Amino acid sequence: MNTFQKNESKETLFSPVSTEEVQPRPLSLPKKPTPKICGSNYPLSIAFIVVNEFCERFSYYGMKAVLTLYFLYFLHWSEDTSTSIYHAFSSLCYFTPMLGAAIADSWLGKFKVLSLVGLSLIALGTGGIKPCVAAFGGDQFEEKHAKERTRYFSVFYLSINAGSLISTFITPMLRGDVQCFGEDCYALAFGVPGLLMVIALVVFAMGSKIYRKPPPEGNIVTQVAKCIWFAISNRFNNRSGDIPKRQHWLDWAAEKYPKQLIMDVKALTRVLFLYIPLPMFWALLDQQGSRWTLQATRMNGNLGFFVLQPDQMQVLNPLLVLIFIPLFDLVIYRLVSKCGINFSSLRKMAVGMILASLAFAVAAAVEIKINRMTPLQPGPQEIFLKALNLADDEVKVTVLGDENNTLLEESIRSFQKMPRYAQLHLKTKSQDFHFYLKYHNLSVYTKHSMEEKNWYSLIILEDGKNISSMMVKDEENKTTNAMTAVRFVNTLHKEVNISLGTDISLSVGEDYGVSAYTTVQSGEYPVVHCRTEDKNFSLNMGLLDPGTAYLFVIINSTNHDPQAWKMEDIPTNKLSIAWQLPQYALVTAGEVMFSVTGLEFSYSQAPSSMKSVLQAAWLLTVAAGNIIVLVVAQFSGLVQWAEFILFSCLLLVVCLIFSIMGYYYAPTKPEDLQEPADKQISPTQGNMINLETKKTKL
Repeated sequence: MNTFQKNESKETLFSPVSTEEVQPRPLSLPKKPTPKICGSNYPLSIAFIVVNEFCERFSYYGMKAVLTLYFLYFLHWSEDTSTSIYHAFSSLCYFTPMLGAAIADSWLGKFKVLSLVGLSLIALGTGGIKPCVAAFGGDQFEEKHAKERTRYFSVFYLSINAGSLISTFITPMLRGDVQCFGEDCYALAFGVPGLLMVIALVVFAMGSKIYRKPPPEGNIVTQVAKCIWFAISNRFNNRSGDIPKRQHWLDWAAEKYPKQLIMDVKALTRVLFLYIPLPMFWALLDQQGSRWTLQATRMNGNLGFFVLQPDQMQVLNPLLVLIFIPLFDLVIYRLVSKCGINFSSLRKMAVGMILASLAFAVAAAVEIKINRMTPLQPGPQEIFLKALNLADDEVKVTVLGDENNTLLEESIRSFQKMPRYAQLHLKTKSQDFHFYLKYHNLSVYTKHSMEEKNWYSLIILEDGKNISSMMVKDEENKTTNAMTAVRFVNTLHKEVNISLGTDISLSVGEDYGVSAYTTVQSGEYPVVHCRTEDKNFSLNMGLLDPGTAYLFVIINSTNHDPQAWKMEDIPTNKLSIAWQLPQYALVTAGEVMFSVTGLEFSYSQAPSSMKSVLQAAWLLTVAAGNIIVLVVAQFSGLVQWAEFILFSCLLLVVCLIFSIMGYYYAPTKPEDLQEPADKQISPTQGNMINLETKKTKL
């Protein structure tokens, strides 16, 4: 309570304080022997925690692996909107741990939050799981086994990435290889991760009796907030130059709060200050599931022996983590140590930032290479035109105007595949073009109107001994990234109904009817069922590559059923998806040095009463990083390669700031976080610390 009462005839230099008393800290847990793994110093209980984390991470990353493409293809959102919603969801998942940490440290304890709240309510469960599970595993170790505890965090991170590795490979297969109602089976892709959450709950509950369960230590989040607020307000209210200065600004809370709490808050704020630059690293790392996945949709996933889906490319990250963690722990770090270099935790994190920055520079180079291989877009007062000759002999096509231009130097042969679009210039936004067609001894003049910034196909038709033409406007975006777009020209005299799947069908009119583009899954289409009013037949469309637009001309065959002549409207991107491997290798190496080290650093620097709070603050930096991506995606307006360069440069600047901050940071030792027993005082005595008074008029 307050040392001075209101009826005392003197006044301190400090503002009156509340009579609220801080709850005494609970006694330390009685030491009891815990079962070990095969006679080692590793508690048996961490086996259940690691397996639980594997299942929970399988569920989380399996769902996230298909999320961006679910937004893009199923909900038909734009790339920027899909990216923004993806990162908004990720940010929310990493923001809710603050709530989970408060409940864990102040009310239920880590075990009850993890099992009863986190795993039962998946929507908010990530907030209960993330801040607790890593710290709860660390609680299973005694202080004398700090070396084993450090190794545990590497094993813990391995379990995260093992779950991520399997789920990011399997769930895209469940999405793309299994059809639900004629479309990608997102229900199965989301359902299997849900089942793994049930398994995680069962495994975690099995170890209940052997866990070391530190009791909650009161509403620690509220205590920290009140302590900081009181210190600031007390210092502001007593800012006279006559008042003796104190060593630390938090010492101004000594009139009300116990010294141990103040020491804990000091340690907490010192680490939180280091966390300020960290969100930029997560802004880059988490784009593997958004921008990098979208980049993969514009690349060729055919590796020869296997066709890799764009969202399966994310499997490289957990796979490389499983390789890099033992490589760094057992080889690289030991070699650096033998060279006499003090490779501290903060230095590892700084190097991790540099590697992530380099990864985005490589991603920008890949994006530029993709753009160079992508067909040009028609600009103002420009159109792209190609001719398709469906007559039985060659035709010479000339565009009449101020300058007569031939689409090809040679005549266009029957069913010749045009190598590319021809570029034509308009005098206005819309213009009529006159074409001269030379077929045998027949000359035909025709006129077609075209508008700027569009693609067109001039289809030459045969009608007995005469020819004619029609102009077809090609859609600007013929393909939806990794999907395949197809359209048909029907030369038969009867309407054709074509079935491309269980619920994908279209009708093409008779006598050179042209269908619109239809988006389908890439892959083999050896038998496509078709029918006319009096006949059923099938077409062999062959292999449809992802990212390609095809034109199929249905023609009569003398001795067989109608057949399909195939031509690529837009060729597939020839740049292999394997070009993403260097950027994944760099960013994963950076993640191992940054994230694994940061987890252990956060735990080692946290006071015993605030480990989950500091873990949640670490995760809060991830949430802030995702918000950065959301803002840039919505408001930057940059082309993709420039956006990658922007992120790369920003992280380099942040790395420099973090290095300067880390240079002046003195790591906290475990003994510094606990006040010696002979010097501990009660909260009431603590109110008298450094209390200076002087006689003055009340």
